Amino acid sequence: MDFKDLQNSTEKELHDLLIEKREELRELKFKARENQLKNVREIRKVRKVIAQVLTLLNTKSGSAKVLVDEKTK
Repeated sequence: MDFKDLQNSTEKELHDLLIEKREELRELKFKARENQLKNVREIRKVRKVIAQVLTLLNTKSGSAKVLVDEKTK
């Protein structure tokens, strides 16, 4: 998943993706503990996507708050 694709997503899609990736990370961690995971780097990739989604959600909700503050002034 590319960051530009994420930027074009709605907040609902981002929340759904965040839930999905957190579950995937949980499963990868369990597999890593049981030595069933061949590619440990997948954990890093999933964590990176989670961070990108959280960043976008914070910027989108932050920009909405700024617009509301400007309208009240």
